[in-house]
Amino acid sequence: MKKNMGNLDRIIRAIVAVVIGILYFSGVVSGTLGIVLLVIAGILLATSVVAFCPLYFPFKFSTRK
Repeated sequence: MKKNMGNLDRIIRAIVAVVIGILYFSGVVSGTLGIVLLVIAGILLATSVVAFCPLYFPFKFSTRK
């Protein structure tokens, strides 16, 4: 996998994932919506850690300098 995410993109994704996690575990978001958001947060966090976004790949898009 070739990295295709820049630092700002990775930081924003990580922050959004943490905020979703806080909202879920504090009880603000619950039920099916909460679980869906938690899965999305996991995906955002995983892609920010590995610096590769599978959705960028088919379009040859990169936020990395």
